[in-house]
Amino acid sequence: MPLLINGERVDLAQPTGDMIRAYPHLEEKAKLLRSQPAQIVEPKGLLYVQQREFAVTTPEDGSVSILGSDDATTCHIVVLRHTGSGATCLTHCDGSDTEAEVSLIMSSVKAFSDSTGYGRLEVHLVGGFNDDRQLSQKLTNQLLRAFDLQTDDVHLVTFCVTELNDREEKDIHFPIIYGIAVNVKTAEIFPATFPEKGPDENLRSAHILTGATLTNIYDAKMEQLHIGPYFWRPFPHVDFWLEQDDKQILQLLLLSCFSESFHIAPG
Repeated sequence: MPLLINGERVDLAQPTGDMIRAYPHLEEKAKLLRSQPAQIVEPKGLLYVQQREFAVTTPEDGSVSILGSDDATTCHIVVLRHTGSGATCLTHCDGSDTEAEVSLIMSSVKAFSDSTGYGRLEVHLVGGFNDDRQLSQKLTNQLLRAFDLQTDDVHLVTFCVTELNDREEKDIHFPIIYGIAVNVKTAEIFPATFPEKGPDENLRSAHILTGATLTNIYDAKMEQLHIGPYFWRPFPHVDFWLEQDDKQILQLLLLSCFSESFHIAPG
C-alpha cells in the first residue's frame, strides 16, 4: 500500500518541491515546528536514541515517557506512530540501509498494534538541510520511497526535512532543527536538546563506529535498555587519530563541519 498525504497517494516521480507545493499544509506545519524553541529534556523519563538506533514503546510504559534524538545534520529523525495503540518508534537514520531500516521499524510498531482495530500509521520526518553534497535530499527521497513500498498505508503528517529545515548564514547552510523529542503519552513532537545522551553513551557510540546496522535498544515489555554483544576489527592508524585535536578531526571526518551541532565536539 502507498505513502499517503491527506488520503492521497504521494507521487514520488515528482521532485519534493512539487510535492510541497501540492500540499501546502506540510510547509505550514514545518514552519510551525521550526518556530518553536528547542526544549531542554532532562534524563528522567527520557530514552535517548543515537544514530543507527531505534526504540519503540507505548503509552503504558511506566519508565519511558519521552523518546528523543539530536545532533542530526544530513541525518533524518523519524517518528512512526500508530494512532490506535499509541505505539511509537523514534529512529535516527543516516542512509546506510534505508529500505531495510524502514521495514524494521514498521514491523516493530505493528507488533504493538492490533491490525484489526482502529487507528492508522503516521510518520513524521525531521532533519537534513541543503548541504553541498545533497546527502540530505538523497536520504529524504530514500525514506519516502521506503515508506511507499510498505504493505500498510502510512500517512505522512510532518515533513520538516532538507529545504524545509534549512537556513543560510554568510553563504553557509545549516539545519534549523538538529533534534526532536516525542512524548509517547500525548504524541506531541517538539524540537529538543538533551544534556544527557545516555545511558552508556560511549558504549553505544562504539557500537556505531564498528559499522553496526540499525539496532533496537529497548525492550518495552521489560522496560529495559539492552545492547547486544558486538565486536570490532583493529582500527588502522589509531595513534594518528588520537594525536589530532577536535578541529582537525572535524575537518577530516564530518560531512559538513560548519553545519554540525556544537554537541559533536564540546569545548
